[in-house]
Amino acid sequence: MSRLPAQLPLGVGLRDDATLNNYYPSSGNAALVQHLTQQLSPDAEPFIYLWGAPGSGRSHLLQAACHAASDQDKRALYLPLADLGHFPPLMLEDIERLDLVAIDDLEYVIGRKRWEEALFHAFNRLRDAGKALLIAANAPPRRLDVVLPDLASRLTWGVTFHLHPLDDQERLAALKLRARVRGMELPDDVGRYILHRGPRELGELCRALETLDQASLSAKRKLTIPFVKGALNW
Repeated sequence: MSRLPAQLPLGVGLRDDATLNNYYPSSGNAALVQHLTQQLSPDAEPFIYLWGAPGSGRSHLLQAACHAASDQDKRALYLPLADLGHFPPLMLEDIERLDLVAIDDLEYVIGRKRWEEALFHAFNRLRDAGKALLIAANAPPRRLDVVLPDLASRLTWGVTFHLHPLDDQERLAALKLRARVRGMELPDDVGRYILHRGPRELGELCRALETLDQASLSAKRKLTIPFVKGALNW
């Protein structure tokens, strides 16, 4: 069977570096990665709900799950509602034909009748078809101001995970993991410098690593604090 790419509506793309292999879980999130890895298995939990603060890795995990589905020749759909929620919910039609649907930023459409009804019916169709659903939001289901009672009930099904923030040592380990995946050696002192001087959001720090990767390859230089200062203008 030929590989089927993740289905991307309206020009929404997946980050190439959003994979399960380069996600560093905090001590409280290790079980979550296992659930995501097994979600498309016949006996696994088909509905997973993630919640956490901005920068906690929600979008990374949803996109990583779509990449993992594609690697298994499965069809996946990633819907970041922060970008797509201002459209009518037409992209939810016929999604039961897919193997995995990953809905990000759920909070952006909560309270809007048309969206809530479309989500409720989409949930039921996916369940009846035996397909997987992955949802992420900034709060647990019972703390969202859901207007439609039936949707509120559906969101409590399955398994819910709270994405715990990384402490400073875990953030350093996550940064070193991302660097290692890129084939870069990130010394501890350089990593701590980046964490101290850079943005708090891990995604922004990883984008800084992309810049450093390109700069170090071009200059044929190892990562040192003086080199990082010059490359990032920090």
